[in-house]
Amino acid sequence: MSNNVVVLGSINVDTTYHVDRFPQPGETISAVSKSSAPGGKGANQAVAAARSGAKTAFIGAVGSDKEGAYMLESLADDHIDTHHIMTDELHGTGSAAITLDANGQNDIMVYGGANQAMTTDVLAGIDDVLEDADFLISQFETPQEVALVAFKQAKKHGVTTLLNPAPAHEILPELLKYTDVITPNESECALLTGIEITDEESMLKSADYFRERGVKHLLVTLGSKGVFYSTPTAHGLVPAFKVKAVDTTAAGDTFLGALSSQLEKDLSNVDKALVYAQRASSLTVQQMGAMPSIPNHDAVIKALAEN
Repeated sequence: MSNNVVVLGSINVDTTYHVDRFPQPGETISAVSKSSAPGGKGANQAVAAARSGAKTAFIGAVGSDKEGAYMLESLADDHIDTHHIMTDELHGTGSAAITLDANGQNDIMVYGGANQAMTTDVLAGIDDVLEDADFLISQFETPQEVALVAFKQAKKHGVTTLLNPAPAHEILPELLKYTDVITPNESECALLTGIEITDEESMLKSADYFRERGVKHLLVTLGSKGVFYSTPTAHGLVPAFKVKAVDTTAAGDTFLGALSSQLEKDLSNVDKALVYAQRASSLTVQQMGAMPSIPNHDAVIKALAEN
């Protein structure tokens, strides 16, 4: 199976500070080490899709700086079509400062730069990639107004749209009308719906909330508990794989990118695709770094066979 995936989203250079523990307010601590790597939610998702075999194109923006050139080269190394990544002469390439503790938990501070300054100008000429696309993915590290226009355009081509509402904040109501699949984690889902995620009933109520607003399919990632899915015809929980996490930075992005590479457009194979995506994510969290930790298709298939 080989899907065509288009990602509209953020491109960052990630700098990770490795610490034994997080500092208390007002406290200064020493980092054990420091590392830099390509990242950004959009870029991570695109790389995850590409490494799992999807033909992948990216829509986004970088600054006219060395970081931008570095990110374009990094994406191209994974055979991602970068023709629709514009260069912003006024804003720098996005960046993220990540603090990672000894338990693999992280805090992340993001500078939006060219990502947040993006306008609908970046969408010029995207019909050439949408006409053959199966999925269009977007997140909230770039303006929702741009995602809305892109999703409208995608629907004209029969493309299935996936919205990753992270970082979570209020969603444009019209954007939901053009969203086929929404993929929050449990805290994001609660923030967006006002419904605390406690059990299956609360997740089904959340699915009803989104369905009333135009979104037919809900996937709620529940960390170590797995992923809950609800479609118009079925719902269920796909358990997570039990592993020791050392860095969770790109776990969700790997999950969504890998999922898009395997999922049928009508979600008819959602159970199987979720298992694949969960396994890909479980491999990511066992390695350090965001993009460098994302596995390829062969690694995921091998890991699935071991289970």
